[in-house]
Parts: sequence; C-alpha cells; structure tokens
Amino acid sequence: MRSFEGQFSDNRPIRRSPQEKKRLLAELKETLANLKPQSSPSLRTTLVARIRELEADIASSPPPREPAPPRTPRR
Repeated sequence: MRSFEGQFSDNRPIRRSPQEKKRLLAELKETLANLKPQSSPSLRTTLVARIRELEADIASSPPPREPAPPRTPRR
C-alpha cells in the first residue's frame, strides 16, 4: 500500500511537546537503569546516546511562553 502526502509513515521526525520529551527521557533513564548485565553493549550505547540527545534538545528548547496579562478595557 502506498502512502499519501502527510501520512505518518512519511520519513519525517515526530514532533513532541516538551512534556512528552521529559516523559520519554524519564522512561529511557528507567529502562537503562533496569537493563540486565547480560544485555548487549550496543543497546546500552544506543540508549545513552538517545538520552543525551533528548537532554540537549530539552536544554536548547525555548522556555514556554507565559500567557498575556488580561486586558483592561479603555474608557
């Protein structure tokens, strides 16, 4: 089956909100901590690289904008 333009199967990155990125980072750290000693070294290096990438992305993202103060009507 062929994909159409804009379909999720297109080769493009998934956009995530900062909250989703923080949740994913926590999950990856937990997964790394729970790996058994016999797990492959390449899996560990991949997880560590993904964690570093997410940490850098979170650190470089601009802070969330504060909502504008409510306007008072002029008379």
